[in-house]
Amino acid sequence: MRVRTDDEVYRVDAVWLGPPKATFPWRARYVAWGVGIVVFLLVLTIERQMGVGFGFFSTAWALVATIILTRFITQRISHERPLTAVMSMWVRELTAPRERTASTGGAASAARIRVSPQRPRPKLSKKQQRRARQQAQPRRTSDSRKKEVRGVRTPARP
Repeated sequence: MRVRTDDEVYRVDAVWLGPPKATFPWRARYVAWGVGIVVFLLVLTIERQMGVGFGFFSTAWALVATIILTRFITQRISHERPLTAVMSMWVRELTAPRERTASTGGAASAARIRVSPQRPRPKLSKKQQRRARQQAQPRRTSDSRKKEVRGVRTPARP
């Protein structure tokens, strides 16, 4: 059995080509027209805030910037990822808590660091610890062997 998907429905873009018998030479989705108008108004507002006067060339550059920004935005949206989802993702990304990279406090100080008069020694393995203990103990001499132990006879020597 073959199951048909509804992909064909979504492949068709909702496109407005213009009035009948006077269509535009380009295709633009309805979403692109809406985004373009909002972006154009934002670009004009930013230009005015920067002190650029309202004239032919400033408006032309605003239109060029609008086209570039609108194409950039509409390339990232589709029927599977609508504009509202992209904008909410963008807002969440900007307002997400970040890890602090700057340190708190002033200059570093060694006032609270305890200093030991001896430098630290590396830890010894069990074998090395045994050798160190044996070297620390005094060696038995032959005199200590000649001592008589109670209950044990030593052989007589000539």
